[in-house]
Amino acid sequence: MIIIGIDPGTATTGYAIIQTKNRHEKPKVLDFGCIITTTADSAGQRLKIIHNEVNKLIKHHNPDLISVESLYFFKNLKTAMPVSQAKGVILLSAAKENIPILEFTPLQVKMTVVGYGKAEKKQVQEMTKQLLDLSAFDLKEKDRKRDDAADALGIALCAHLKAPVER
Repeated sequence: MIIIGIDPGTATTGYAIIQTKNRHEKPKVLDFGCIITTTADSAGQRLKIIHNEVNKLIKHHNPDLISVESLYFFKNLKTAMPVSQAKGVILLSAAKENIPILEFTPLQVKMTVVGYGKAEKKQVQEMTKQLLDLSAFDLKEKDRKRDDAADALGIALCAHLKAPVER
């Protein structure tokens, strides 16, 4: 089974692709990184870039499942709307290819990966590193160092651990 984990955002959308045989085996990381847009792009152009790049990931990896971080609450309405729009184009990409979607809140990811809902971001990242073998990747590469890519790994891992057994 191939799972794409996505941390949606308009400036930076993190993604991670993992492959797993079953819940009891350590998943193999196939790829992870970020889709980047700039403020020079219009809002519509940013969504188009995200849509196109997610479509490329889907075509290249042919996932069985897509896992997306869900907005459970927001501190700033100004950022919540664009993030929701980015999530919408991601959901559209999955729906067009009939790929099932799982959504997880940050709290659910923290509980699943660390076992503690108030875990700090660094704790989640450290546990994700322990649960996934990232030795084949250059972790100093700019797009792989971003928190969004690390978050996407956690979201993909959450789907691996929480997805229904019959996939």
